[in-house]
Amino acid sequence: MQTYKKREEISTPYTWNLESIYPTNNDWERDFQAVQQRLPEFEGLKGTIANGGSALLKVLQTRDEIYEILEKVYVYSSMRKDEDTTNSKYLAFEDRATQLFVRTSTAASFIEPEILALSQETLDQYIQQTPGLELYNIQLQDLNRKRPHVRSSEVEAVLAAAGELASAPDAIFSMIDNADLKLPSISNEEGKQVELTPGNYTTYLRSADRRVRQEAFEGLHNTFFKQRNTLAATLASQVKSHIFYARQRKYSSSRQSALSGNNIPESVYDNLIIAVAENIPLLNRYMKLRKRMLKLDELHMYDLYTPIVEEINDTVTYEQARNTVLEALAPLGENYLSILKQGFEQRWIDVYETPGKRSGAYSGGAYGTQPFILLNFQEKRDSMFTLAHELGHSMHSYFTRTNQPYQYGDYTIFVAEVASTLNENLLTEYLLKNTNDKAVQIAILNHSLEDIRATLFRQTMFAEFEQQIHSNAEHGESLTADTLTEMYTTLNKKYYGGEAVIDDLIGIEWARIPHFYYNFYVYQYATGISASAALAQQILTEGQPAVERYLKFLSSGSSDYSIELLKKAGVDMTTPEPVHQAFKLFEAHLDQLEQLLG
Repeated sequence: MQTYKKREEISTPYTWNLESIYPTNNDWERDFQAVQQRLPEFEGLKGTIANGGSALLKVLQTRDEIYEILEKVYVYSSMRKDEDTTNSKYLAFEDRATQLFVRTSTAASFIEPEILALSQETLDQYIQQTPGLELYNIQLQDLNRKRPHVRSSEVEAVLAAAGELASAPDAIFSMIDNADLKLPSISNEEGKQVELTPGNYTTYLRSADRRVRQEAFEGLHNTFFKQRNTLAATLASQVKSHIFYARQRKYSSSRQSALSGNNIPESVYDNLIIAVAENIPLLNRYMKLRKRMLKLDELHMYDLYTPIVEEINDTVTYEQARNTVLEALAPLGENYLSILKQGFEQRWIDVYETPGKRSGAYSGGAYGTQPFILLNFQEKRDSMFTLAHELGHSMHSYFTRTNQPYQYGDYTIFVAEVASTLNENLLTEYLLKNTNDKAVQIAILNHSLEDIRATLFRQTMFAEFEQQIHSNAEHGESLTADTLTEMYTTLNKKYYGGEAVIDDLIGIEWARIPHFYYNFYVYQYATGISASAALAQQILTEGQPAVERYLKFLSSGSSDYSIELLKKAGVDMTTPEPVHQAFKLFEAHLDQLEQLLG
């Protein structure tokens, strides 16, 4: 049976440098206590904002001083926990940090209601007459936009205190998914028993051996099927929490509430679903090619990820992946590359899968820390693309935190997937231009088509599902395992039914998608890849002017609304044009693939 190295057996250069945040747990404890001890002082500022601009400035500065430390406390405990989700010490650390976050949010809950109790004229006078307060002008003007949805200080305190309860479904799902659910063993291509893990599942789903990928598909989904009622109750509880907050803040729907945070018109969401639906025939064309190249009478859901031609060798070591990504991102300029190299040297990345480690991949960190990346590198080309993707996130974070003050030192979820998928675009174009091997070209085109299918088509399907389950719950309908499975199956038929067999087990896939707990997050993968497709083409065709616009975008943080920042970079997401450009890229790569395959 295949096994994985224990964490202590992994060489230090392949682990992330969390000691750069806190050299010891005692240092973490010191900051934890420091935040805790400042809360009475913070709470004592309640009721003072009406005293004048200086009082408002003191409140905002105190809040930021506390949160800047608290965020470091939280990300350290969270990432330590992710190293081994069965480690009770760091589970306790994260739980304490979460509770402290809730306490701090409760203490801060008076701020918005007290500011909004002021007239806009008074607030403008505060800003004009108080040195230092101009730094907060963007935040304060954005708060004014939310006037109709902020409640009294008493109600805001209750809503903040309920945060720990509202986060419980996601925490429960995470523990079931990462710690408690045990996937079965399957027989690999050589007939040997191997452990199926969240990290290697995609590897086996890409196997050229149909039996292996069917076993992996059925092994994983049957495991979740056995827990379907528990997971349905968990997801339903999360949806109810979204609805609760939306109604308390007087939004017409939970979707409006979620999109309002970043000032995104709901029409962006609806237009995306409409535009993607119009292009389902293009997806069917690709599925038809896939079925023909795999020489299948029927294309099943476990046939969607395997390469459509046999790859002679898609093994990519971590060192090869690192060097190739550096070469592929050269169009972004020397400054960008020098920071990337610095990231590899300073151990931004936790590379390999180990027992208990959180599955998947992400980029993390806080203002004042270096970026961090969690990988579960599998020495396949897919993992190289994941590396490029997460480096995009981390570079976005680096540029933002380096160029913006703490107050604007983060970027919104709406633009979070732009830098990551742009890196993947550049890697794809680099690989296509730097090989004459027809089989490799086919593999890269196949990867590009799969990336767009998985990000633009699939994530939009997820967005439809998310909209449906929230709408149903808002209309008083129950979200049971059966109803969730029926809705999810119907959507798969809409997207894939033209050319694929919709296996019964695909209906339970909703139970294993963590993003359904994130409150209308997934549509932003689709809008993000659309924006990045446009930006990547500008960088490759225009050169330096486009690069400068892009680096300015990376450096802007939240200093303006996301849609406005993208406009300055060269992409207008209030129109469907970027989505159409992404489909043009999909069609162009499909044309190339069909030509290569004859």
